[in-house]
Amino acid sequence: MKAVTVCSPGGLDHLKISDLPDPGAPGFNQIRVAVHASSLNFHDLLVANGSIPTADGRVLMADAAGVVEEVGEGVTEFKVGDLVVSCFFPQWQNGLPFTQVTNFSGTPGDGIDGFACEYVVRPATDFTLAPCGWGYTEAATIPTAGLTAWRALIVNGSLKAGEKVLLLGTGGVSIAALQLAKATGAQVICTSSSNEKLDRAKILSADYLINYQEIAEWGKKVLEITEDGVDHVVEVGGPGTLDQSIIATKAGGHIALIGILTGQQGTLSTRRLMTKQIRLQGLIVGNRCQQQDYIAALEQTGIRPVIDCSFSLDELADAFDKMQNGQHFGKIVIKW
Repeated sequence: MKAVTVCSPGGLDHLKISDLPDPGAPGFNQIRVAVHASSLNFHDLLVANGSIPTADGRVLMADAAGVVEEVGEGVTEFKVGDLVVSCFFPQWQNGLPFTQVTNFSGTPGDGIDGFACEYVVRPATDFTLAPCGWGYTEAATIPTAGLTAWRALIVNGSLKAGEKVLLLGTGGVSIAALQLAKATGAQVICTSSSNEKLDRAKILSADYLINYQEIAEWGKKVLEITEDGVDHVVEVGGPGTLDQSIIATKAGGHIALIGILTGQQGTLSTRRLMTKQIRLQGLIVGNRCQQQDYIAALEQTGIRPVIDCSFSLDELADAFDKMQNGQHFGKIVIKW
């Protein structure tokens, strides 16, 4: 079967179209899935470009959407023909985080082979059903970006109608969070360095828009808009943006730290964080039961993901190049 692998030490010029053995028939409690789509995430890019070391010849991509071709003995949750989506942490079925999900040793496309390939045979619990009526590319946006937004705002944030949400940028997580927040009845402030992207966020019903290149002290601007600050921040930047997010958050508010686009270390105003009694919570994606809850909400609300563009499996390096240049709005997907 065809697959895209990365050769050590990594780099987009080290991605290779490989011919790998077919995985064969499923065993006990396993399913065979014909994979047809994946979506790009920042974590995938870091593995591909060598920033996160992985095994030589690793099959890339954490997200997958495909169709069940065969079910092994003992499988009752799925049947042949079901559209399924993968889980970012297949070992995390339910409950609170534990040691094994503080790293990526069990994450497809990093610690284990991913889904940039034509077929996989995995435990049935590595997948969930996709939303009814969705296509492969839409479903492929769920396991990482979509679930992250769900956990940040709904699971950890307990978002309520009328609350105020600040979203940084217009990538996959932020746009999924925008859609969820508006469906919940929240007010949303979006930031971006591109007025064109802010205009697109407005079409998706963002209430307020801030160009952070034009307004460097955007935390104060948020306070001007809201008077007392936002209830929730979906913080994708990390150390380079966290101080401004703390300024923008109301007393007793919640910051979901889900990304480190500006780096892994930095300084922040711990005094302001403490005196405002803000809850700063780190998170990485979510568990299988949370994914099933998210999918149920997608079916009930009618939310569909925003897909910027699509590439073929052979064009994965080009897709990553577009991603790292920050040219996208919403999700970049690959399909085959």
